[in-house]
Amino acid sequence: MNKRLSDDDMKSLTQVLGAAGLSDEKAKRELFSQDIWSVGETADFVISPHNTEQLSEAVKIASRGKVRLNPRGGGMSYTNGYTPSKDKTGILDFSKMDKILEINADDMYVTVQAGVTWMALYEALKPLGLRTPFWGPLSGFSSTIGGGLSQNNAFFGAGTHGPSTDSVTSLTVVLADGTIVKTGTAASPRGKPFWRQYGPDLTGLFLSDAGALAYKAEATFRLIPLPAHEGYASFEFDTSDGWVRSQMEMGRLGLACELFGFDPNLQAVRMKRASFAADVKSLTNVITKQKGGILKGLKEGAKVAMAGRGYMDNVAYSVHFMVEGHSDAEVAAKVKTLKDIAVRHGGSEIENSIPKIMRANPFGPLNNILGPQGERWVPIHGIVGMGDGAECLAEIEALFASMEDGFNTHEITTGYLLTTLSTNGFLIEPVFIWPEEIHPIHEITVEPSVLKRIKRFETNPDATDFVKQARQGILDIFSKYGAAHFQIGRTYPYAKNMSPETFEVLKMIKAGLDPDGVINSGALGLD
Repeated sequence: MNKRLSDDDMKSLTQVLGAAGLSDEKAKRELFSQDIWSVGETADFVISPHNTEQLSEAVKIASRGKVRLNPRGGGMSYTNGYTPSKDKTGILDFSKMDKILEINADDMYVTVQAGVTWMALYEALKPLGLRTPFWGPLSGFSSTIGGGLSQNNAFFGAGTHGPSTDSVTSLTVVLADGTIVKTGTAASPRGKPFWRQYGPDLTGLFLSDAGALAYKAEATFRLIPLPAHEGYASFEFDTSDGWVRSQMEMGRLGLACELFGFDPNLQAVRMKRASFAADVKSLTNVITKQKGGILKGLKEGAKVAMAGRGYMDNVAYSVHFMVEGHSDAEVAAKVKTLKDIAVRHGGSEIENSIPKIMRANPFGPLNNILGPQGERWVPIHGIVGMGDGAECLAEIEALFASMEDGFNTHEITTGYLLTTLSTNGFLIEPVFIWPEEIHPIHEITVEPSVLKRIKRFETNPDATDFVKQARQGILDIFSKYGAAHFQIGRTYPYAKNMSPETFEVLKMIKAGLDPDGVINSGALGLD
């Protein structure tokens, strides 16, 4: 039976972490027990270590009393990734483990603490002319390395280099009893963390685990030189079929480092969200961050300014891509190949403001966790084989068509984001926006200037229940296609979708590493 911390254990934790490292303040416990989607059981306490040694000692103290600990990074889960599903649970907050420990340009790796944000890592490497192959999710302003590796990530760099976990060479993790374990070549007494494949891939064991097998303390990524040249293009499509099939064909080539598409609803929402101030900042960054000097920057910035936002008003479905290369000629060849595919599927080229702005401003404040009027927002996603993208999306569209009356009744807006993962993963992310009250996690994440402008909605359980029904219908379709999922948490049906033999192996691993079930209890369907 799991227990609460005793008074002696609380004193011991304070000695290890300092007074600021342990909190039982109600507002903080409630905030750290929420994610973007839902509110969990309120945690008993929140502990915030500064380094691996403090983390290890804190876990040892909690393990003596078999106290559950759920790890929380930047709090950007939308699948109950860390929210307590049971009482007598503490939150392990990684926000103070935010240091970059080593940048080794000779051996081409970087080691960071788990609480470093993707934006902080990118900004630290950029002046050195270096980058990780995968370099961040769209939420990289707030989301952390540890959270991302527990949940896995799509987006920046993923079209050519795969998701975040594919760029990792080594981990330092803390087991349920406080034992510190290193993986990859770092496990050797004289080894550096430069290489992942040395014997069985223990690094992979602790990746995409929903934080259920061990606490990630440190992570090492391989490095690549910052690309010298970039190119962009955008296309519009009149039909959903041409839109999705063009992305499937482009994705198989692995030429675009980022390749993504919006349906009409989602791109309309994105155009409503930004402010004039954000437009000015975006334009400034397009000018100053263009590779090729200030003259090229002014030219590209002028194109964005001339296009404004109106050029998207009559666009149905849109596809956008970015490519990288060692020369302008290489970039131009890649762009031409992808443009030819788009045209072959019925696409017409439009101004490429969106990919330019996203590259110039990759990590903005996370105001998009609310709808443009302050509505609630939640996505759900699945990753299917590259050849299944069109058929799977068509089934989801048919589901949405059958639910249209309910969406209209409850004022629910739906949309899609599509993106690719290397040459073999096709990610479909339906999004829901609906009138509903917001929670403290939204108040703390969204910028005050935005919060001042939004509407405040009353609690709306009927609409939220309808969103839940739609999400479940989507999950059923994804399961039919054998889809994989990032951010499994407590939402995606991992245990249900695994063969009994495979899930039994996972249970054996969990039992060996965490016999009392105290690490993020309930995640991955392990209880």
